[in-house]
Amino acid sequence: MAVSGPVEPGPPAAAAAPSPAPARAPAPEDLFRPISAEDEEQQPTEIESLCMNCYRNGTTRLLLTKIPFFREIIVSSFSCEHCGWNDTEIQSAGRIQDQGVRYILTVRAQEDMNREVVKTDSATTRIPELDFEIPAFSQKGVLTTVEGLISRAVSGLEQDQPARRANEKAVAERIDKFIVKLKELKQVASPFTLIIDDPSGNSFVENPHAPQKDHALVITHYNRTLQQEEMLGLQAEAPPEEKPEEEDLRNEVKSGGAVEPLGTKITFHITDPLDLTRDVLKSETCSVEIPELEFELGMAILGGKFTTLEGLLKDIQELVTKNPFTLGDSSNPGQVEKLQEFSWKLDQILQGNMKAHFIMNDPAGNSYFQNVYAPEDDPQMKVEHYKRTFDQNEELGLNDMKTEGYETGLAPQR
Repeated sequence: MAVSGPVEPGPPAAAAAPSPAPARAPAPEDLFRPISAEDEEQQPTEIESLCMNCYRNGTTRLLLTKIPFFREIIVSSFSCEHCGWNDTEIQSAGRIQDQGVRYILTVRAQEDMNREVVKTDSATTRIPELDFEIPAFSQKGVLTTVEGLISRAVSGLEQDQPARRANEKAVAERIDKFIVKLKELKQVASPFTLIIDDPSGNSFVENPHAPQKDHALVITHYNRTLQQEEMLGLQAEAPPEEKPEEEDLRNEVKSGGAVEPLGTKITFHITDPLDLTRDVLKSETCSVEIPELEFELGMAILGGKFTTLEGLLKDIQELVTKNPFTLGDSSNPGQVEKLQEFSWKLDQILQGNMKAHFIMNDPAGNSYFQNVYAPEDDPQMKVEHYKRTFDQNEELGLNDMKTEGYETGLAPQR
């Protein structure tokens, strides 16, 4: 069964507000501030706007903020004091990512229902056990929880039931039975699977165990199809881009080489503070693991970087410790304690007081870790080359490439 059409009436179509006095244009970093309950300066903008339910004036509140792994977003909330109608939605204020993303979450306990979810309007939501799907662009983007997604789906199915019961009684009865099944999911009597597939790459599902690996959540990044590119409006010919005045190579890079025949896994044992000065090239296809901290960073997160080991560890620390889903009013004491312990241990590594293993796993084989003993082997480093799995080739977009007979086809015919 699929849900189509908006679940709730959209945001107000007309808005009017007093013209603001001329002011200095704020910098982008001032506009989009990290979301935080403690940030008293982060206040929404209020606009008087038309309520599409009773056609009287209500209030729209706009908040420009940042969420990890999702970059900038615009949170919109509308409420009408006359009829009581309210509505919320989110829109991505950032660019479409280089790859799409697919989250597969196995919901086993009530805690999984409370996971924070960012679902953009371009994302498709599926629950295979019920053969249930919410197609892309049939709902507005939303910042909610797993339970909230299911509740919105229930509301969307229920809103037209009175008309169905009057005109299509049999259809209404089948939908009533399906609504009961959806509501039963919220009790988590048995495990079920939630899939969020977003070709824009801008959706997000919370890992409540951060910084530890989430065994219930599988994240896959993939190359978009031509149909998905067209759906996102990316097929139109783009104007020539201006060459940037200056690019910081140690901030973010992309691997310029082709995908290597074998993947590469580099395991480095950190034993001395001088080890932190080694150069590291982490491609956008490389994942990072620190077993002593039970930490794993998936591919595409942090993007490609050319930096030092110290710089990469500090980037990881900032990414994890400033995650708003583990801070503020929505956090629980267990999460905060784990986060503090992780940050303390990482500080110990950065200060040279704790030995640890740093593992880089790049299925494309395009990452690098400096060997200061070259051309001799590094006693602290182990480099392994391996054959990629089918799933890894799928993430790299290699399964659809046809190379058989390519050279033969180019050879001159005799």
